[in-house]
Amino acid sequence: MPSSRDRADQPTLEAIAEAAVSVVDDEGPEALSFRRVAQLLGVSHATVFRRCGDFDGLVNACADRLAARMPLVGQDLDWAAATEARFSAFYEVLIEHPGLVALRSGRAWWGPHLLSRLVEPQLAHSIAAGMAPETAIRVYRRLYLLTLGAVAFVDHRDAKRVRTAARTALAALDPEEFPALTGNLGVVVPALTDHEVYRGALRQLIDASAAACPGR
Repeated sequence: MPSSRDRADQPTLEAIAEAAVSVVDDEGPEALSFRRVAQLLGVSHATVFRRCGDFDGLVNACADRLAARMPLVGQDLDWAAATEARFSAFYEVLIEHPGLVALRSGRAWWGPHLLSRLVEPQLAHSIAAGMAPETAIRVYRRLYLLTLGAVAFVDHRDAKRVRTAARTALAALDPEEFPALTGNLGVVVPALTDHEVYRGALRQLIDASAAACPGR
């Protein structure tokens, strides 16, 4: 039976999550495993497993560790401003670690920090602003999936190089077969980064949803 000293020397769930996030960032999401995290921490595979329960628990711990960095946005702001602040903060913490989203694969993220900094305050604010509970949940899911999708597909390359490459590829298309694409390059390839496109889409979705908040 391990002594109290042995137990005190074991890594916390937070330390395990930090190590796991570093694996995802430095080696790619496919490299994440209990064994690799255990190697980084200098403990046994079984120790990490006991702390997390299973691989879903490990991924959830990573997501919640990032959520802990998000600010608490209260209801002192109006609904639209608070919603934009919450989801923008969620986007910002995830965009620094995009490999984590690749690991989500339908896994539920229900860590305490994510619940207390995003899920609960957003739903509570929506309901307080006059949304029916089912509408509040539906709007939340739309905003959540928009954010995850944007993080998963954002292009981290230099924006100017991305636009140049896109224009070159489109210019090579047959204008008779693809007249809308080849004839409107300035519109099809706008001078916006993926981050700006996300922020614009977030704002549009919030504006479209605000009508369901009579008390906003």
